[in-house]
Amino acid sequence: MRHHNTNRKFGRVRKQRKALLQSLAVALLDNESIKTTEAKAKELRPFVEKLITRGKKDSIFTKRLLRARLGSGNLDIVKKLTKEIAEKYKERNGGYTRITKLTPRQGDGSPMAQIELV
Repeated sequence: MRHHNTNRKFGRVRKQRKALLQSLAVALLDNESIKTTEAKAKELRPFVEKLITRGKKDSIFTKRLLRARLGSGNLDIVKKLTKEIAEKYKERNGGYTRITKLTPRQGDGSPMAQIELV
């Protein structure tokens, strides 16, 4: 039985889902707005918001944790998150992202969405 297993699988194994969320999060934090499927955007929102909340406290532990969550090759994204993005939301208690629904994708009709930092 799948009681309380509400996360989306995306037809991928666990490592692939983790890599997908990492790459989407890096793209969102780098560009501050990305266009993706609605399901991926809804799954990405809590992942990124937790990272931003962590980034508000600028410490060595936080930087190491963010680097582990975003992948070890994304040191510049971690710096941007702790210096620029977290500073922008210092007084805000959550709700750092906005999901806007777009028209369905032309090829397969998949519902699309734009997720952006507020």
